[in-house]
Amino acid sequence: MQDKTCLIIDSNSIVHRAYHAIPRLKRKDGQLVNAVYGFFSILIRVTDEIRPNAIVASFDLPGPTFRHKKFSGYKAKRPPTPSDLINQFSEVKRGLVVLKVPIFEKKGFEADDIVGTIAKKINSKKNWKSIILTGDRDLLQLINNKTSVYLLRSGIKDSIVYDVLKFKNDYHGLMPQQLIELNALKGDASDNIPGVSGIGPKTAISLISQFKTIDNVYKNINNLKAKDKLIKGKDSAFLSRELVKIKDNISLSFDIKSCLWQGYDNAESFFEEMEFSALLKRIKKEHQKLF
Repeated sequence: MQDKTCLIIDSNSIVHRAYHAIPRLKRKDGQLVNAVYGFFSILIRVTDEIRPNAIVASFDLPGPTFRHKKFSGYKAKRPPTPSDLINQFSEVKRGLVVLKVPIFEKKGFEADDIVGTIAKKINSKKNWKSIILTGDRDLLQLINNKTSVYLLRSGIKDSIVYDVLKFKNDYHGLMPQQLIELNALKGDASDNIPGVSGIGPKTAISLISQFKTIDNVYKNINNLKAKDKLIKGKDSAFLSRELVKIKDNISLSFDIKSCLWQGYDNAESFFEEMEFSALLKRIKKEHQKLF
């Protein structure tokens, strides 16, 4: 029997991507809706392509997370979210409610941790697998034989699906989970993850290819050319690993039966209200394909 598929949406990532990729589309009343339009445009394309049996959506909540408590500089260099984007999140959520897509949020955690936890829960179920929809490469660490990642690379149309083999081909033979070790060494400027000062991607890839984990790197420290940098940055490396590792065990009440995908039958009134005529045409065309 072919496995059923649950699509897990890293919603904050997709909303941000849509906001920056779509021109400033407004309704007749002047309300900016470009992120809302882009989000549902992406969703229609992806559901058409992968035909999921279930869908869930994860969102960040405002406020600090456990990562901010571990490292006050976490994401400190990111500009504040524009007010005209903040206002669109509620409309995206409203549209998801109309489509009967469950929304998951958890105080003190990021959407990434919700995605990781739900993926693990789904993968423990017989005859189920998960596909994560995101624009964030950090989530590639979650790939395994039952989890793949549908990654938006730039804009909203340039995408690629990563499984274990594709990841290994693109990341010099590393396994997806080793992305955690890699980022612990080289850092991640977008999230202000420090890594080890002076260790760039090339050196980090070489070290993790050879030693598999940062624990093994430090066990063999005396034989390494980058010894001094690594010793100086040891605390930073292990802190960075804690920051970049996505949790997969947070407390969540999750029932796959409540996430079964019901299609776009309920979307018409919402899309009409939002004045998304192009999306209306697409879902009607999709409906005709099915019947």
